[in-house]
Amino acid sequence: MRPSLIDLALRKREILRRVVEQYVLTGQPVGSKHLVDQGGLGVSPSTVRGELAELERWGLLMHPHTSAGRLPTERGYRFYAADLLERIEPRPTALSLELGADSSELEPALQAATDRLSELTRLLALVSGPRLEATTLRHIEVLLLQPRVVMVVVITTTGAVSKRAFPFDEPVDSGLANWAREYLNERVAGLRVGTHALRRRLTDPELSPGERAFLAVLEPAFTELLVNEQRLFIGGAAGLLDDVRSDELTAYRRLLELLEQRALLLSLLREAADRERPFIRVGHELDLPAVDDAALVGTAYGTLGRALGAVTLLGPARMDYEKAVRTVRAVAQELSRVAEDVYAEP
Repeated sequence: MRPSLIDLALRKREILRRVVEQYVLTGQPVGSKHLVDQGGLGVSPSTVRGELAELERWGLLMHPHTSAGRLPTERGYRFYAADLLERIEPRPTALSLELGADSSELEPALQAATDRLSELTRLLALVSGPRLEATTLRHIEVLLLQPRVVMVVVITTTGAVSKRAFPFDEPVDSGLANWAREYLNERVAGLRVGTHALRRRLTDPELSPGERAFLAVLEPAFTELLVNEQRLFIGGAAGLLDDVRSDELTAYRRLLELLEQRALLLSLLREAADRERPFIRVGHELDLPAVDDAALVGTAYGTLGRALGAVTLLGPARMDYEKAVRTVRAVAQELSRVAEDVYAEP
C-alpha cells in the first residue's frame, strides 16, 4: 500500500525535504551522514538510514547503483511538492519587478513579467495573456485607404492590435467613414469582445439603413477577433542550455522542443488559470509527449473574481521548487495589480 502525504510522519517529511533540496542544490545522491551532519534531526545516523530505507521502499527515494546516497523519484518530488504547497504563506512575497509605469495596457507588463521571471529562476517562463473573450475594446480607427477600401484598426485594453481591410463595390463616402469611427469609439469602445452588447451596437435599429449596412461590412473586425489565438509569452529559452550538466542536456532539449507545440502549452496554461491556488505538476502528471523528467509550477493572475491568465515556470524535475513557487506568486500578484488598473470600470 502506497502512503499518502498524511501518512508520512513529520520526521520522514523532514528527511525527504532535505534529500530533495540537497539533490536539487548539488545534483549528487544524498547520504545519511550528510543529513546528520546538517544537524536539526536529533536522531542517530542509524535511525536516519532506517528512515531512508523506508522512504525508498515506499517509492519516494531511489538508490542509484552502488552509491551510498539516495535521490528523489518522481513520486518523491510529488510528495515534496504537496508538502511545500501546504506550508506556503497566505500572501506572496513582494518583489520589485519594474513592470512599467503605463497601466493602460497589459501586454507590455506580461512581456516584462515573463523576462523577469526567467531571469530570476533560469527556467522557461510561460505566461498566458487574457483570453480574447475577456478583453475589452479600447480604441477603433476606421481609415479610408482607397476610394473602395476601408481599414479597421482595433486596439484592446491588453495592448493587442488587430488590422483588417474591407473592399467595397462602390467608392466609400469619407463622411461615412468618419462617422463610423466616432460612433464606434463612442458606443463600442469599452465593451468586451464577443458580447451581445457589442453586436447590438453594430446593428442598432435606430441607425439609418446606410449606416447599418456599412457597419455590417465592418462587423468581422470585431466578431472574428475571437478566432485569433490566445497570446503566449515565453522567456528564458535563449539561455536555458547555459551551464547545463551533461546528464540533463536531453531533458532540457526536450523542453525547448515543446516550445513548438503552442496549442499544447496554451492548454496547460488554461488549466493553470482555472486553479485558485498555486500548483506543481511533476513528470507524468504533465501528460507531455516524450517529456517525463519535467515539472511545471504556476498560479493564476487576474482581477477580483476573474482569472485572466497564468504565470508558470517549466523546467527539469530537479528544480528549486520553493523559489519557483515564491517567484510565480510574486509575479502573478504584480500582474493582477496591473490588470486591476487596465480592467477598472471607467
